[in-house]
Amino acid sequence: MSAKANHQNSLLRRPVDALEQAFYVVSAARVGRGDGVPDPTSHTAHAGQRLPPRIAHFDLDTFFVAVERARDYSLRGKPVLVGRAGPRGVVAAASYESRVFGCRSAQPMTQALRLCPQAIVIAPNFEAYRAMSARFHEMLRATSPVVESVGIDEAYVDLTGIGDPIRGAYDTAAALRARVRAELDVAVSACIAGSRTTAKVGSDRAKPDGLIEVPAGDDAAFLAPLPIRDLPMVGPKAGEALLRLGVRTIGQLATVDVRWLEQLFGKSGAAISERARGLDPTPVNGEARVARSISREVTFLEDVSDEAELRRVLMRHAERVGADLRDSGRRARTATLKLRWSDFTTLTRSHTLERPVQSTAAILEAGRALLDATIAAEGMRPVRLIGLGVTNLVEDALQLDFFDSSSTGPAGVLRDEELDRTLDGLRARFGSSAVKRGV
Repeated sequence: MSAKANHQNSLLRRPVDALEQAFYVVSAARVGRGDGVPDPTSHTAHAGQRLPPRIAHFDLDTFFVAVERARDYSLRGKPVLVGRAGPRGVVAAASYESRVFGCRSAQPMTQALRLCPQAIVIAPNFEAYRAMSARFHEMLRATSPVVESVGIDEAYVDLTGIGDPIRGAYDTAAALRARVRAELDVAVSACIAGSRTTAKVGSDRAKPDGLIEVPAGDDAAFLAPLPIRDLPMVGPKAGEALLRLGVRTIGQLATVDVRWLEQLFGKSGAAISERARGLDPTPVNGEARVARSISREVTFLEDVSDEAELRRVLMRHAERVGADLRDSGRRARTATLKLRWSDFTTLTRSHTLERPVQSTAAILEAGRALLDATIAAEGMRPVRLIGLGVTNLVEDALQLDFFDSSSTGPAGVLRDEELDRTLDGLRARFGSSAVKRGV
């Protein structure tokens, strides 16, 4: 059962500072509301004329924090950290107010609170984040037929040919941002450019809550003065290597002989050279991305040495993994257990199943068997993290052996799956905690 996901006044532009001169940015304060909805199918051009690509990257600002503020206005203007409190807690998102003090995502919560003790800590509400994300992506798809989601809070959108040939992409993006602000009460930064890479770099520079347009053909000029680490393909190690050689800006990188880059970075050298010159042939992929695995994991606030507690956690993991698997319309051939001991040693154990499964019972059975085997081999040690996942996913087309009368045969499988779908429906209607299984 695969689920398929079932735009306003012209705005003034203003030039930005010297770094982005000849480009345009618009702040949220200047985005008005309107009722005009651009036609996503109006890709008009004269016969034989190829329109220059207009690729937009939309990124919701400090998404988890924004959702919490949309739910509780009292959090606005205050330093907010989304994440689990306690010695094991990690910052999932940090508001701009907290970043002034050095707080950032993926930081230990204890460190963040030392830097900003006045910060308000909010436990993450992933159901609320997923619901907001779904509405955001629906708005994107109503804007253009070609949308590629690359995360819960960001996506690439092909705006080529939409609306007026000169201002159509810009006006469409501005209208979409206004709609997101009006209907979801969150801010989205965006950049329109001739390639995915430039659009991504531009949306990062548009934060917070801004819109940049790079005119057609000016991608290289826009990128040139920016630091090399702004280029997505240049990671920390590559950036350090280039800095040691005196290459500090993307424009300087664009002038480096591609053969030298290939010697330095291998196969990716040519691609890095292209991106630095504003060239990125990768199209926006409008097809839904299919996950190759589904998993859940939890890090305990305190190490757990109780096997019964671990088995209870595996039950919750199996329910969530099974629900996601059924919602995707697929089955899994392999179950995987992940454990991290208190000394941070991490191990994974996998088991290939007799037949592709999607029932919670089958996933749980496999997970518990892997846990039992691991404890038998390693002994019971304090556990810091436990995860359960499935891989080797296939389309939902189960072939049953009707001569098999066991509990894992056709009758048992169908009974388990019927129960799962009933529980899925109840939880969708009344909440995830409405119905719970016995351990």
